Amino acid sequence: MTAAIQVTDLHKRFGTTVALDGLDLEVATGEIHGFLGPNGAGKSTTIRILLGLLRSDGGSASLLGENPWQDVETLHRRLAYVPGDVALWPNLTGGQVIDLLGNLRGGLNERRRAELLERFDLDPTKKGRSYSKGNRQKVALVAALASDVELLLLDEPTAGLDPLMEAVFKDTARERRDEGVTILLSSHILSEVESLCDRVSIIRDGRNVESGSLTQLRHLARTTVDATLAQPLTAEELATVPGLGDVVLTDHHVVCTVESTHLGQLLELLGRHGIRSLTSAPPTLEQLFMAQYRGAPSSLGGSEADPSAPEAATTR
Repeated sequence: MTAAIQVTDLHKRFGTTVALDGLDLEVATGEIHGFLGPNGAGKSTTIRILLGLLRSDGGSASLLGENPWQDVETLHRRLAYVPGDVALWPNLTGGQVIDLLGNLRGGLNERRRAELLERFDLDPTKKGRSYSKGNRQKVALVAALASDVELLLLDEPTAGLDPLMEAVFKDTARERRDEGVTILLSSHILSEVESLCDRVSIIRDGRNVESGSLTQLRHLARTTVDATLAQPLTAEELATVPGLGDVVLTDHHVVCTVESTHLGQLLELLGRHGIRSLTSAPPTLEQLFMAQYRGAPSSLGGSEADPSAPEAATTR
């Protein structure tokens, strides 16, 4: 598929702080792509470069075949952006803000606008100063999702939304994806990314350390196995299987984690003892994420944070 976003060897410094250190990123047209990393990994810096708000120090970035720094005016009619902390004009109503933003992008789909207002349970007649954080977020989401654009750049888009509205967002994002819209989703809510995204990229210290579908990234963590056996199993027998961890063994019952390359060897051993019940769970996105960041306290602490772009740090 044609790449809607193509980033190659992107660099950006803020004084002595390295925000991006040779970042590569490719987002295919018509997919929802998760963009993951803790505070200071470089996510918001990347998005600001893609929006033409920052100029990179090196490398290249292309959106929809255009240069985000040189072609910013035409690109902003083809894309919509939702930040994690939305500020509205205090004296404009929510509906006026939605229409203003939509007109800047070349117009709104009026049917979709009305439908989204109902689904997000948003009163468009209230003025911006009266909205809660969650309702300000809804205004930005309706404006973006109702626009006839090709690309959505979403940076923590559900910040401040309750679980019901998060579910509405997920449904709407999938619908836009199915209509051919490309979505780059930066989020700390790993369950949201896991349920929504076709592919993910995990960045660390300004570099892309892993990209692919969740299936392709399963090798980054262990599979959990919980088995009840007809015949007791000894610790010595288990020790013959490499790659085991977190073992809890009580005669006929064993719970452990195993590296995927050794899963077959473990199942063969368990089969010789007569399997009465067995559950096997692949690693979650949270486990995949933590597998990359385990042993990297400087990144998790956010010491490399972009000083112009503080990010939220909520994972749930």
